[in-house]
Amino acid sequence: MIFIQNITILMEPFLHTHKKTGWIEVICGSMYSGKTEELLRRLKRAQIARQHVVIFKPEMDIRYDKKAVVSHDANSMIAMPVAKAEDLLLLSNGAEVVGIDEAQFFDNNLPDVAEQLAAMGIRVIAAGLDMDYAGRPFGPVPDMLARADYITKLHAICVQCGQIARYSYRFFPTDHTVLIGGKDQYEPRCRDCFKLSFS
Repeated sequence: MIFIQNITILMEPFLHTHKKTGWIEVICGSMYSGKTEELLRRLKRAQIARQHVVIFKPEMDIRYDKKAVVSHDANSMIAMPVAKAEDLLLLSNGAEVVGIDEAQFFDNNLPDVAEQLAAMGIRVIAAGLDMDYAGRPFGPVPDMLARADYITKLHAICVQCGQIARYSYRFFPTDHTVLIGGKDQYEPRCRDCFKLSFS
């Protein structure tokens, strides 16, 4: 009995000084792979658990709604449009879970901001394209992947052949990397069908 009490006394300082830490989750893949759908699913589960959830989207993304994150299946949650990654730090006060949609459209400070939020004990869930229309690493997402505690890579179905798709093919060639659009401008393609389009 004395031995057990001594152990408790030795451990007591650690029990009181342990700080809750957060983590970073990244959901990535091509267009139409279900990234936003998965983000919304995780955020809704957190809300069911009565956690304080805050959702952000880039100010430039107004495809479906100016103030909501909307999946291609029309599921949605009200979100805060922001101009830059640092805004997340100012607007996440009291949050337990922070959701970030279309992470590829944020500036390169997003990974550092995510790290700061996680250090504050916040669960950060970011969804975004890992590659642009030309198959190149897209925006801050590769750096987010390197820093993530958990990564989910989703795939779409190639509309040309029905195989697993990991590329976002753009119908209209342009030098602009950022061109926000939907099914009228992009379609998911597998590796072979994507390469054929450039040959």
